[in-house]
Formats: sequence, structure tokens, C-alpha cells
Amino acid sequence: MSSQYQAPLNDMQFQLFDVWQVQQHWQQVPALAEQLEPETAQAILQEAAKICEQQIAPQSQLADQTGVSLDQGEVSTPEHYKACYQAWCEGGWAGFSGDPEYGGMGMPKVLSMMLDEMMCSADIAFSLYPGLTAGACVTLQQYASDEVKALYLPKLYSGEWSATMCLTESHAGSDLGLMRTKAEPQTDGSYRISGSKIFITAGEHDLTDNIIHLVLAKLPDAPAGSRGISLFIVPKFLPDAGGKPGQRNALHCGSVEHKMGIHASATCVMNFDGAVGYLLGEPHKGLAAMFTMMNYERLAMGSQGLGAAERAGQNALAYANDRLQGRITERDANKAEPIIRHPDVQRMLYTIQSLNEAGRSFSTWVALQLDKAKYSGDVKGQQFANLLTPIAKAFMTDLGLECTVQAQQVFGGHGYIKEWGMEQLVRDVRIAQIYEGTNGIQAADFMLRKVAADNGAVLFSLFTDIGNWLDPSIQWHPQLATYVERTRTLTASLLNRSQQDKAVLAEFAYDFMTLTGYLLYGYVWLKQIDALQHADLPNEVKQQKQQLAAFYFKKILPRAETLLHIMQD
Repeated sequence: MSSQYQAPLNDMQFQLFDVWQVQQHWQQVPALAEQLEPETAQAILQEAAKICEQQIAPQSQLADQTGVSLDQGEVSTPEHYKACYQAWCEGGWAGFSGDPEYGGMGMPKVLSMMLDEMMCSADIAFSLYPGLTAGACVTLQQYASDEVKALYLPKLYSGEWSATMCLTESHAGSDLGLMRTKAEPQTDGSYRISGSKIFITAGEHDLTDNIIHLVLAKLPDAPAGSRGISLFIVPKFLPDAGGKPGQRNALHCGSVEHKMGIHASATCVMNFDGAVGYLLGEPHKGLAAMFTMMNYERLAMGSQGLGAAERAGQNALAYANDRLQGRITERDANKAEPIIRHPDVQRMLYTIQSLNEAGRSFSTWVALQLDKAKYSGDVKGQQFANLLTPIAKAFMTDLGLECTVQAQQVFGGHGYIKEWGMEQLVRDVRIAQIYEGTNGIQAADFMLRKVAADNGAVLFSLFTDIGNWLDPSIQWHPQLATYVERTRTLTASLLNRSQQDKAVLAEFAYDFMTLTGYLLYGYVWLKQIDALQHADLPNEVKQQKQQLAAFYFKKILPRAETLLHIMQD
């Protein structure tokens, strides 16, 4: 009766090679063309799926029950995590997207996003240990000196060491400008870091030989507010002359949080008592450097929403086929039928799957924009990725919780019982709407920093691209085209109204972000339907895609009508 999981490899391959045709981009990039063909990528995903399906997912409920424990500053994770983590590292997955110069595999974001989804379906708590490390590596790659990269990146890519990001303080929350952690410069060029950070994922654990903390702190001459924040590398063990863990640094885990979910993820209070740290990047510009990591993590949060919803949906579908209860017809009053024949159960299952498959397509599209920016210097790709990142984090996690709860509902009372595993998925996915910047902050970021900052230029450019692609002669295209044009008009109206009332953008930020999310999910559904014309898929799969698209346009996209009404003057 425990929760099961099978990676949706067929849909992943459809999204990659039929819908978004990523192989065309790979062929234009020498670094990718030499090592990546669709067959190679498929084999990579299959190998990752084996670890997630066979080693991690079957024990996720045990991990939830065991949790982590703290004894004299040392944190113990569930025993089986060690073998799972070792298998993950031995497969090279820890450095999957890392720089090959330092031992990484150099794989594109479109593939690592799918690894993230599989990991999150298997066990969100486990995924956070390698996930935080991957994000820290992105920051080190961009801001560290060659000497620092050579010291840290190979160990992080191999999984021998792990990393964290230490931002939040108990009195400050998301207002990082209020932080009190101090960095005192030393004559040898190092700094002494003093302060306390809370909610530090993987701040202390027993899976690696060393933990490298990226810590935000203020120098003595720091300007007030967020403009005075610097970023520091603070290792748990100071590397010795040979690059191995040496002297223990002056930092320790003060406590671990007892949480609603992700019980096997060590969420720590980290105390820095004059710990040795090294400046990363320029003084007073640490927040921008840390946001390099946070933007990486925000995309991974979308994968958490999708991953939990995918596993929950799979289990709900299996249960609905097996559970006999109620009668749809009066032909045999004594014979119960599978609940999947009940219209309301069908509604829930269609909702889950239509949103999940749209989410997978959307995240692939966003990842492709990042790959185009990284490998080809595509300016528009970077602009679109920046615009869409808060939607990937907030909209995908909002829908991830909705779909996971819907799947739990399919089980009825059994969904509320621990042994079926559904309540754990609901508890685990809930955090994704909160950390890495709450979804309200994401909405404000989207509305104020992405849309209003350039007077809607990038968003309008995106709308234009979508409008040029839409074919009014094809089913559902006119419906989406109308919504896009109405939203374009609304955007201009909101920006104009904000000239007299600056609060209007913040007031409608969440509604506007959600509206945009529904429109873009409609767009990626049309991209999928268009791709079916040339995709080599069984007829039943094509028919199911058509049915899911029809459900989305008839039952889900009309939610946009309410949002438009709310925001119209």
C-alpha cells in the first residue's frame, strides 16, 4: 500500500525532442554536439530513473518516519541515505551540470531539470542535499577566482563535499538588509564571521566529509540595508595544504527544526563564532552573487511542485482503477465499479495530469532559454528566463500543492492515512511555496522587477512571439490568442494606472503572475498538440494528449477570466 513511483520518461523525451526540439540547439553548440545525441540523453535519463525508482523512492516513507537527529552538534540522517547518496555521486549526478574543467559533466539545464523532477518525485528531502550543492557551485563558478574554483569545485562536483547557502536570520526573515551577521577583516586576508543563521538546509549532516557554507554577512564599513551585504565561503573544516579537510572551523549546528514535512532534510540553526571565512566576489555585492544561486534554486522549487504532483497523480490513477465503490448505472445495483468511472474522480485526475504535463513542458521551455543564454549568448533567451523564473517557482509550486491535494482526495479517507504515502507528499510539497522566497515575493518580483522595470518590454516581446506562432485556424488557438491580447491590454492599463497609484502593481501582483502562468500553460499545451503531428507516439498516447489539452482549455484556462475581471479597472 506504500506510495510507488515510475519516472515519466516517455513524456520527458516527447517534451525534449518533439515539442521543444532541443537537439537543434545542441547541434549548434560544439561543446554539446560532441557528446549529446537524443539517444545519449535518453540513456542518461534512464539511468537516473533507475536510481530514483529503485533506490530512493521505495524508502522515502522510511526517511520521513526516521527523520534526522542532533547529538552534540552532529546530525544523523536516515541510514539508507548514505547508500543512496553514494550511488548518486558514483553515477556522476552530483556534478551533472558542472564545469568539465573541474570534473563536472557539463550537461545542459533541460536535462538537469528533469533529473530534479525525478529526484523530487522520489524524495524531496533527499533531493535537497545534492540540490543545494549544485546551486552553490553555480555561484562559485561565476564569482570565485580560479584558485578557489580549483580547490572547491572538484570536491563539490564529486559529492565528497556539500554546500549550503546561509541567508536567513531569526529577526529578519526575507528582509536581508536587516541581517546582523558580521565579518571582521584579518591581516592574512581572511575574515572572522560571527552571527546566527536559521532555516539552513543541509547545514549539518553525515553524508559528506566537509560542508562549505556560503554566508551573507556585513563588513564593518558596510552601507546600510541590502546594499551592504557581502558573501563569504565558510568551510566546516578548513582545507589543509593538500586540499583535504583540516582544522574544524568555529561554527556549529545549534538545533534542527521540527517541521511539517521533509523530515529527513536537516534544517539547521547555524552559529558562527568567529569562524574563518573568505570573501567571494566583491565587497558589498554579495546579494547579487547569492541570487545567482537562489535563481537556480527557484527553478528547482518548481521541480519540487511538479515532482510531488507527478508521484501523487500516478498513485491516484492506480488507486482509482483498483478501488471498487459506488455505481454509475443502475444495471447491477449490487455490483460496485472502479471509482475512476465517477465523473468527479475523472475531473480530479484530468486536472492533475493536464497541469503536470503542462508544467513539465513549461519547465523544459524555461530551461532551454537558460541553455541558449549560457551556450549561445542568446540575449532574448536570458531575458525570457529572467522573466519566467518567478513563475516557474511560484506558479508551479502553487499547482504542485493543488494537484497533490487533489490526488490525496481521490483516495478519500485512505489518503489521510500514513501507510498510503499521500499525506507525506502533501506535507513535503507544502514547503516549496515558502522557501527560496515565498510565492508572494516571487509575484512581487515578477510584477515590479520584471514587468514594470522595463515597462513591460520583455513580456510584450514574449506575447508577440506567442501571437506570431498561434494559428487562428487551429482548435483552441483563437481562445488563447484572445486571452493573450486581453492580458496585453491589461498590462498596459496596470502600468499606466501605477503612474498615479504606485500600490496598484503590488496589489495585483499575485493575480497577474497567476494569470500569466495559466496563459503560458495554454501556450505549451498548444505546442504539445502541434508536436503530435510529427511525433512517433502510439495512437492512444496522442489521443490522451488531445483529451488533456481539451480539458485544460475547457476547465482550467477559464480561470483566467476571473483573474482578468479582478484586475480590470
